[in-house]
Amino acid sequence: MTRFTRTTAPVLIALAGLALAGCTVAGPTSTPTAAPTSAGPCETVTIVVDFGVLDHPSVKACTDAGVAAGALKAAGITTEGTVDYGDQVICRVNGEPAADETVTIEGQAPFTESCQTLNAAAYWALWVKTSADSAWEYAQEGAATLKLTDGQSVGLVYTAGTDSTPPKD
Repeated sequence: MTRFTRTTAPVLIALAGLALAGCTVAGPTSTPTAAPTSAGPCETVTIVVDFGVLDHPSVKACTDAGVAAGALKAAGITTEGTVDYGDQVICRVNGEPAADETVTIEGQAPFTESCQTLNAAAYWALWVKTSADSAWEYAQEGAATLKLTDGQSVGLVYTAGTDSTPPKD
């Protein structure tokens, strides 16, 4: 079995055309009304969306098991893919970053996200956690094919460059 490091995983996954994952939770947690989160641990699938440098409140929700893309949709979270890779590489989550929004990443020229292809300066990374007690790991496949079972978590994080900080619970 091939093991990916946190440094090489984003590059390898991007080359394979898969959805990506990783960063830290920014701001307070909000919950979509379509999929409320209980005060305790989620008994189904937990979803965490961290907007990272986009500086929007994070989203945490519980939803039914199934393919990650369907779980995100059921939780009221919208995603948009890229022209080159379709839904396998997530370009926008809940409309962010907006097509007319200037994104500033330290050490990079400011840019707007066209969703043409994978952006090397910043991207949405896809993480998975196999149980409440396990550690976050890069997803090894895209949201369109990643199957989630009860007790698992999926995280989307707007990640700057090669940062590989996982979502916070």
